[in-house]
Order: sequence, then C-alpha cells, then structure tokens
Amino acid sequence: MSLQITSRPVGRPRARLSHRGRQARAAWLFLTPSLVVLTVFVVYPMIQAGYLSFTSYNLVQAAQWVGLGNYRHMLHDPQVWNALRNTLVYAAVSTPVSVLLALALALFLNRAMALRGFLRSAVFLPFVVSLGVVSIAWSFLLDPDIGLLSDWLSHLGITTQQGYLQDPSTAMAAVIAVGVWKNVGFYMIMYLAGLQSIPGELYDAARSDGANAWQRLRNVTWPLLANQTMLITIMAAIGTLQAFDQIYVMTHGGPFFQTETLVMFTYRIGFENDQFGYAAAVSWVLLLLVFALSMVQFTYFRKRVVTF
Repeated sequence: MSLQITSRPVGRPRARLSHRGRQARAAWLFLTPSLVVLTVFVVYPMIQAGYLSFTSYNLVQAAQWVGLGNYRHMLHDPQVWNALRNTLVYAAVSTPVSVLLALALALFLNRAMALRGFLRSAVFLPFVVSLGVVSIAWSFLLDPDIGLLSDWLSHLGITTQQGYLQDPSTAMAAVIAVGVWKNVGFYMIMYLAGLQSIPGELYDAARSDGANAWQRLRNVTWPLLANQTMLITIMAAIGTLQAFDQIYVMTHGGPFFQTETLVMFTYRIGFENDQFGYAAAVSWVLLLLVFALSMVQFTYFRKRVVTF
C-alpha cells in the first residue's frame, strides 16, 4: 500500500501577499519624504540636545562632559522653579478657559441664526494670523499711553499705573488672554465638528422625554463630546507648555521674571547666557512633560469606545 500525497497550487494566497507587499512598499514610498524631514529636523536635534544636556557647552569651547551636573543644578536653581511655576500657572488657567469658551462659542454658533458664517469666520480668524503679529498688535492695544484697550478700560474704572504688561500682578493675565483669544477659534471649529456629528434623533428623544436645554447638554451633548474634549484639552495643554511667541514679544519674560516660562527660560540661558548644555537639560525636562501628556491622550483614546 502506498501513500500518495498531492499538492494543490497556492497561487491565490501568494498573490494576496504580493499585493500586500506592493501596498507596503507604496506606503513607505509616500512616507519616506516626511520621515526624512522628521529625522533631520526633529529626531536628530532631539538626540543632539540629549547629548548636550550632559555637557557644558557655550559655542566657543568644546563640549565638556559633566554627566548629571546640569540636572542636579536644575533641582536647586530657583530660576528653573520659577519658570516651571509660571508654565504650570499658564497651563492651568489657559487650558480650561480655552476649552470652556470654545464649547460655549460652538454651542452658540451651531444654531440657525443670521450672520452665522461671518461670526464663525471672525472667531476663527485670529488662529490663522501669526502669533508674533498678534502679540505686537496687543502690545499696542495694552500700552498705557497710546493703547486703545487701556483707554476703554480706564473709562470703566480699570486702571494700572505701570501698564498691564509692565505690572507684575497683571502681566501674566494679559499674556494668557492673548493666548486664549488666539487659539479659541480653532478649538471652537473642532467642537462644531463634534456637535454636527451627533445624531439629531437623540435630541428629539430627549425632548420627548421632557428634557430641558440644560439636561440635553448634560446628558446628550457633553458625553458625546468626550473625545473632542479630551483631544482639545491635551492639545491646549501641550500648546501652553510650549508658549513662547507672545511672551517673547509682549514681556520678554518680565516684569521681574513673572511671565518667564520654561521655553522662555531655555531661550534666555541658551542664546543670551551661552549655557547651551544647561538649556538642553531644561528642554528635555519640558519634552518629558509634553510626552507625559501625549501618553495620557494615547492611553485614553486606546481604551475609549464610543457607541451611538
């Protein structure tokens, strides 16, 4: 008795693998330019900054290895702690204000009303304008001598002898206000997209059950905007941790370092004090903060399941 084994052609699975291979090669082909740019302008500078953070370097002398010296010095540097405190205050105030204001504007401009398109464009317009240009304009508006906004506020009894950007008690609030005004339009558009994706049948069912406007917002709108809220919150927080432009233009970190954030501090000690190794160490601390927030967002969306 003989056992005969016959084999059948397996051309079809091989064709599928070949097709997948072509898709993979095409994907890498399209990704290569972006990966090259990211490698040259993001990954390599990060690695170089990581190396410099363990050295003492000032563009004149060769880098000298100091190990963890910069990080140990950072723990006892009151300027770093002041910059970190200012950064956290900026983020803690600007982020929730931006999110809540964007949601309120989105709810208001999502209704049928006259000039709705114009109002949406007006709110979104500051986002597309350069932050440096915006900061210069606001510096003139808040000038204590020629500022139009300062003049209006003085008629309402709100005055300051030094100017809003020169007074240590109001400088941070002024910088935060400019940041919120600049970015809230973008967050509003994201909320509008989320609002328009909510099925209208849910609101009809809520109305038939006797739910008022507040109950519909709390039980229908807000839960279904959880993804947008999380994304906007993380984006706003990361943006505030990296705040630099308006601070550099409007206050340059003053008065008396009251608006100096970690990015502004890194710029000052690096490009003004020529302590590039120390500046690189501070920048890596900021990178870890941003990375932690990004991981929070990644974990949330990995576990989040939304069903309608």
